Amino acid sequence: MAKISFKVTGMSCAACSAAVEIGLKNLEGTSEVSVNLATGKTVVEYDPEKLTPQDLFDLVESKGYGIFTGKDDSEEEERAVRILRKDLILSAIFAIPLFIVSMGPMVGLNLEFLIGSDPRTYAILQLALCIPCLYAGRRFFINGYRNIARLNPNMDSLVALGVTASFTFSLYMTYLVFSGDTGAHFYYESAGMIITLILFGNYLESGSKKKVGDAVRKLMTLSPDTATIIVDGKEYEVPRDSLIVGDLIVVKPGGRFPADGTVTSGISVVDESMLTGESAPADKTEGSIVYEGTVNMNGRLEASVTHTGEDTALSHIVEMVEDAQSTKAPIARIADRVVRYFVPAVMLVAVTSALIWFISGKDLEFSVTVLVSVLVIACPCALGLATPLAIIVGTTRGADMGILFKNAEALQIAAGIDVVVFDKTGTLTEGRPAVTDAISLTDRNTMLRIAASAEYGSEHPVGRAVVEYAEAEGIPVSGPESFEALVGSGLRAVVNGSDVLIGNRRLMDENNIDVTSLEERFSGLSAEGKTVMYVASDNALTGIIAVSDRIRESSRETVASLDSMGIRSVMITGDGEATARAIAAQAGIGEVMANMMPWQKVEGVTALQEGGHRVAMVGDGINDAPALVKSDLGIAIGSGTDIAMESADVVIMSNDVMSVPAAARVGRATMKNVKQNLFLAFVYNIIGIPIAAGALYLAGGPLLNPMIAAGAMSLSSLSVVLNALRLTVIKI
Repeated sequence: MAKISFKVTGMSCAACSAAVEIGLKNLEGTSEVSVNLATGKTVVEYDPEKLTPQDLFDLVESKGYGIFTGKDDSEEEERAVRILRKDLILSAIFAIPLFIVSMGPMVGLNLEFLIGSDPRTYAILQLALCIPCLYAGRRFFINGYRNIARLNPNMDSLVALGVTASFTFSLYMTYLVFSGDTGAHFYYESAGMIITLILFGNYLESGSKKKVGDAVRKLMTLSPDTATIIVDGKEYEVPRDSLIVGDLIVVKPGGRFPADGTVTSGISVVDESMLTGESAPADKTEGSIVYEGTVNMNGRLEASVTHTGEDTALSHIVEMVEDAQSTKAPIARIADRVVRYFVPAVMLVAVTSALIWFISGKDLEFSVTVLVSVLVIACPCALGLATPLAIIVGTTRGADMGILFKNAEALQIAAGIDVVVFDKTGTLTEGRPAVTDAISLTDRNTMLRIAASAEYGSEHPVGRAVVEYAEAEGIPVSGPESFEALVGSGLRAVVNGSDVLIGNRRLMDENNIDVTSLEERFSGLSAEGKTVMYVASDNALTGIIAVSDRIRESSRETVASLDSMGIRSVMITGDGEATARAIAAQAGIGEVMANMMPWQKVEGVTALQEGGHRVAMVGDGINDAPALVKSDLGIAIGSGTDIAMESADVVIMSNDVMSVPAAARVGRATMKNVKQNLFLAFVYNIIGIPIAAGALYLAGGPLLNPMIAAGAMSLSSLSVVLNALRLTVIKI
């Protein structure tokens, strides 16, 4: 199967997106289809042996919509907004005086001194003022009637029918006036104001929807247009797009990196908040990785380009966010099912209501008012926007925090997790050992110098930890004269002519070295889950060094935050019981699964799921990948392997596990917003349509004016958009 994504243009409501989606799904050869009303982005999985991309495009165009296959559609959007603004201004210029001429006499406004008292003059003037409004709203008639002809009526169809009914009735009244009936009433102002109010609502909605996508567009513009490269010692400015892997680039203070690379020269700090969500800048020295779009804060840096164009981390982030925004959450299926039948049902209700009132004895004017009000108050647009807008804002808000949701379903699942299973190494801990204790029987610095010199050049993580610790203490370290690794017990080396042994109790016993003076301290540190080594020089014990994979500073806060949200924390690791429980205690986790092989981690996750829990698995290594896939929500830490990230549903770009409860909060806030939007959309239609059909009038109240109905319809869509935008500012 192949996958293609493109933008469908010209969709105005959920009925439009439903028609495109159903049409594509009905094509033989398609499997998965998702059409996003808010962004227009359409993703289709299809069989290339049965279909070509052009077949898909032809189907969309046969439904009356356009295709955009480029990356940046901002110019097209701006053009559409400009046309909408011009039409709105034109309509308002004529609709306002039309409203005054029509409604003025009803509120005591005397216009006879301007236009006289002849009813025919009033009729002709209102007709003349209404025609430009109809032209300004031509989109509704063109799209609306075209979709009716295709048996796929949409919101534009409802507006077109409502305005046509008002205008046609008014034309008939105009005929009666010229026939001598001076008591005729006109609905020209309803036709003009309906168009103006709906254009106004569409204009506000388009501006709000643009704000929704601004965050992703901002990401896309972070990379500079040009880059400075070094060739034969000279600097040249070139277009960013011309960079290739291996180019040597230079970024001065305040500049942005034009590509991903590895620092070859210089020392600086770099602002990576746009990638990781962390406000603290990252130190960069020779060998450090730098990313496209990040900002060099102070020192000059030279770097060798490793990734360009669509291969950079920034491009992958943008792609991941856009993919997530084009998918649908399971909760969206509710609105999808309703929308399929919504517009035809509204048309049926409108005609039926008008006929019932007419048959019951009401005049034609009353019945037309009911017909028009029902048609224009119904709002499939609000239903269609309820879920995708919240998903867009939620995934974008997550990206701002360095949390990437791969799809909308992951966002919904994140809202419902009640157990988080943490891998230990590299997740709750920093993933690299560090010296925690150095106890000497003689001079501490001398013991550390001997141990670090013996370990100098070692590739073993524990050895490197000892060397780094000594150097951080300011102790001079030099390489050994000889070195021998002793498998299973430690090492033997010669440092400055002294025989040095570093290792476990067995190594000491084999060399008849007495360790009783530090045996109790050794056992105590081992019970804490630390790796402890004896250090001996010239057949005499000099001290012990304890090394441990240090817990991240944020781990305990993370567990406490999850606990406050009612989410239980579990630690799962391949380490032994003592080490695992020691780390878990530091993190505040009471439930531990130790000595777990990769397949056993899967079994552990499965057992929790079978207990009725929604489980999130947090890991960073290859051995975590099976459990990430098995869990309801796989979360990969940004320092992890590519395999772990590919297996996960959520990727955290930083190493901060506090992003785990943040991901759950983003999910909960987004799903709460979705439910609010669906409530607004459903309740609006459930209440609004009966009122427009005359429910209030039956109870002794007024009959709804079509102009008020049009304003309410625009307000309903706008309320959904504005509620979704709240996610950009509320505290998460």
